Amino acid sequence: MFPLRDHNPSGRTPYVVYLLIAANILAYLLYYDLDNDPRRLMQFYQAYAIIPAEISRGEDSITLLTSVFIHGGLMHLGGNMLFLWIFGDNLEDEMGHLPFLAFYLASGIGAGLIHVWAAPTSVVPTIGASGAIAGVMGGYLLLFPRARVDILLILIVFFRIITIPASLMLGIWLALQIFGGIGSDPDQGGVAYWAHAGGFGIGLMLCLPLWLKRGGSAFWSHNHGLPPKPPTEYTYSSSRIPRLPRKKKSPGPWGK
Repeated sequence: MFPLRDHNPSGRTPYVVYLLIAANILAYLLYYDLDNDPRRLMQFYQAYAIIPAEISRGEDSITLLTSVFIHGGLMHLGGNMLFLWIFGDNLEDEMGHLPFLAFYLASGIGAGLIHVWAAPTSVVPTIGASGAIAGVMGGYLLLFPRARVDILLILIVFFRIITIPASLMLGIWLALQIFGGIGSDPDQGGVAYWAHAGGFGIGLMLCLPLWLKRGGSAFWSHNHGLPPKPPTEYTYSSSRIPRLPRKKKSPGPWGK
């Protein structure tokens, strides 16, 4: 499942979401050419990525923040920014610009600390905004569980766009992180499953005061779990692949 967009319009321009996306892209442009120099790339990660063993010793705690703006490639960067684009604008709308920025950074730092807790002796560098964006997803689930999300469903060679509730899409995503964390060794690197799951939980908890301020379960009852604004409606139409005329075969030198 790959989310494409939600049907949840925001009432204000998400300036902080724009700023965060621009900051992540700019940061990537500053170091992307290091892929051709493994030694310099490792030095860069040593300086700015989370290394749990060092954090456990009380060293380089600033990397809990700097690592949130570092990605391991275009797919890593693009996927994270897409999730931020889809789910971040509505939280910024509900929280306000500066509170949302603080929420995003707190979720990212908290997710990093949970990864350190899961792998306290690991010396494998950990990077990415996934923990912070997982916090955004957790907050989104609490506030808009029945908001509709369009996802691209891929089953081997079958591709189709379907619309499902945010609670289903985000619940499946969280379950995958938990099962991935149970079945992997965080000391060996790879996907930081516990940072994702932990960031999700932190974002949900940080949004609790806002949810209670909105009325708690009464906020859901008033809108039946849907966004407070009328959902965006999208129209779908099938596309036709134009047929090219077949080229007539040449009769050859003995043909008429």
